[in-house]
Amino acid sequence: MTDLAGLAALTALCPPPAVVPPAPDWPRAEVLLGMRLPRDYKELVAVYGPGEFCDFLTLYRPGALSEWVDLTGPMPARLRAQLDAGRTADTHRRGTLPCATEDLLAMGVTGNGHYLFWDTRPRDAPDRWTVAVTERLGAPWFTYSGSVTTFLVDVLRGTLHVPLFPRDLLADGPAFTPSRLRSRVPVTAPSTRPPVDTSTIRTWARANGYDVPDRGRVPIAILEAWVAATHSE
Repeated sequence: MTDLAGLAALTALCPPPAVVPPAPDWPRAEVLLGMRLPRDYKELVAVYGPGEFCDFLTLYRPGALSEWVDLTGPMPARLRAQLDAGRTADTHRRGTLPCATEDLLAMGVTGNGHYLFWDTRPRDAPDRWTVAVTERLGAPWFTYSGSVTTFLVDVLRGTLHVPLFPRDLLADGPAFTPSRLRSRVPVTAPSTRPPVDTSTIRTWARANGYDVPDRGRVPIAILEAWVAATHSE
């Protein structure tokens, strides 16, 4: 199945959102990673944006708001280090990896804590990379000889059952749920503003039609709304 045919099959099976955020800066992402990325993955991310397939499977993307799903963030390196540490600590698991750890690049996570990797061999031919899934960074591994797009097509069609995935994954049919996008200051970014007293937030909330208590914790939804409204000012 070609890249275009795979994406066409996926969108027919599981329609993408009508509106998605701009695609990541791919040249910058590839510079940060030190390697080119598969064409099918870049088209997939551009069409669907951030979110979950069947409320279970999330693909990493460059520059994601959360470091937990940021392809160019610290997670891929952390997971590779954990794989190395696990092989050193448990000699019985040596040889169970589908390839050397330096050839594995984490690119997705599931709702039950399993991880999806690319087998990045050959490094200079990303459109030939295949998929590997591991159970919480331990044995067993499941490997798939195809792209991440065709992997999703086969999983969502029900023609491929990954033993690590729940058997009722498709109970409600294939679906894609976009992430709730917010304009907010990343939690790791240093603030250039002075601390704001909660009374200021309460005043803003009431002026904008929110029901906020006089005392106690300001509800998280109101805090997020306030950050989204004032950060752009």
